[in-house]
Amino acid sequence: MVENLSRAVHVSNITFYTLLFATLIMGSLLVGFAISRVLHYWKKRLPEGLGQLLFSLLEALPMPLLLIASLYLGLESLPLPSRLEGICSRVILGLVILVLIYFPAKVVVLALRRAGQQDPSLLRVTQPAAFVVQTLFALVGTLIFLQKMGVSLTAVWGTLGVGSVAVALALQDTLSNFFSGLYLLADRPVTPNDYIKLDAESEGYVVRIGWRSTVLRTLGNNYVVIPNSTLAKSTITNYSVPETRMGCSVPVNVAHGTDLHQVEKLLLEAAHEAIQEGLEGLLARPEPAVRFNPGFGEYALTFTLGVQVRQFTDQFLVQSELRKRIVKKFEEAGIIIPYPTRTLIMDQPTKDLLSGRSQG
Repeated sequence: MVENLSRAVHVSNITFYTLLFATLIMGSLLVGFAISRVLHYWKKRLPEGLGQLLFSLLEALPMPLLLIASLYLGLESLPLPSRLEGICSRVILGLVILVLIYFPAKVVVLALRRAGQQDPSLLRVTQPAAFVVQTLFALVGTLIFLQKMGVSLTAVWGTLGVGSVAVALALQDTLSNFFSGLYLLADRPVTPNDYIKLDAESEGYVVRIGWRSTVLRTLGNNYVVIPNSTLAKSTITNYSVPETRMGCSVPVNVAHGTDLHQVEKLLLEAAHEAIQEGLEGLLARPEPAVRFNPGFGEYALTFTLGVQVRQFTDQFLVQSELRKRIVKKFEEAGIIIPYPTRTLIMDQPTKDLLSGRSQG
């Protein structure tokens, strides 16, 4: 029948088979595209949920499936040599395997994207995770395709094994920072704009958490770049969680014998006056408190004035302004702020010895 048609249109059998094969391929692509657009249209009309996820999966399948089907039908209709027919059969089988591998990869990627849409804070993790999933499935699919095509993978596996070890050793620090960055992005012990302090005495606002390093901006407006592996191993004090408000203390020394109740009264007055004057960063609630702590010192009695500040960096201005007010009030009340002194008590022989030397 095909030969009769080719003679009717006055073309050779090969030309006719080629045109028929090309028409079949173009037709499958057009039909697949039309079906994909219909599925995409219905996906947009559905509310977010499993239905939309299902249509997102289905809209990507018509074109490759119809293309494989048209290739199969076209090859079955062509009078090919047995050897060439075997090669084409393996190619079609490999394409089917690639499509079957693509489907679960698409499921995982769509699930990750949906999780990122529901919780935007997860986008930093879901986006690279989706890339890793696609890369792994593509690698597995390529290896299976090559195996079905009759390519020996022994040399490939050996090369990959030796190469992976060499790459892992060469990029040991880089990979450590990379996976530490994944941990920081997933666990989120710190987030951008948090003020943190490390046990290595580095501190500042978190500017950016990258794949290799985390950038801090110090109070001196300088950047400190910390490798993620170092940050992941450090003890981190985060002054921005659970809230930015924090306690601030001002230790005050007075001389032994000072009226303790008067000292407490003056310290509270200094704090309340600063609140009433609207000192920037000082909070009225919780109210200031004075404690006779740590108490008895070697040369002074130590009180602690505790107040609440808006955020970590406000404590410096607040402490400075409170100290000014405390000094002024102590001067007006005649309260002495002592400095370290030492009293030497000598026995009589020592006094006589020193007196004799001075007379001599």
